[in-house]
Amino acid sequence: MDIADVAKRTGVPASTLRYYENKGLLQSLAGRGQRRQFAADVADRLALIALGQAAGFSLDEVGTMLVDLQVDRQMLLAKADELDARIKRLQAMSKGLRHAAHCPQEDHLACAKFQRLMKLSAAGQGRKQNRSTAALNRPE
Repeated sequence: MDIADVAKRTGVPASTLRYYENKGLLQSLAGRGQRRQFAADVADRLALIALGQAAGFSLDEVGTMLVDLQVDRQMLLAKADELDARIKRLQAMSKGLRHAAHCPQEDHLACAKFQRLMKLSAAGQGRKQNRSTAALNRPE
């Protein structure tokens, strides 16, 4: 399938297809200097790349999994655990924001739960969120 056909059928720009080829995620069937041609399964590979990216895998990690279409199950489990932790943190943030929106305190800075929300946000960079999430969910 010609690169223009792949781009038209999948919605993935030709520049992205060339980038994926340079990263080793896709393989062109044409020789150097010829118009790029891809195998019929290119749409499936693009769908796997999109799925991997949506799950939070880097392109290098996706490339590792696409080599022989063998999925590293430990890598999938680790990513699922990472997503679960992120979901838990985001749910706690959502709960805290909803509380702040309905908080009876006139000044949000006087609200203990809002204070914990601010600390969670400030400390969130590079830190495990489990303790912060538990602190946010403590009663006032």
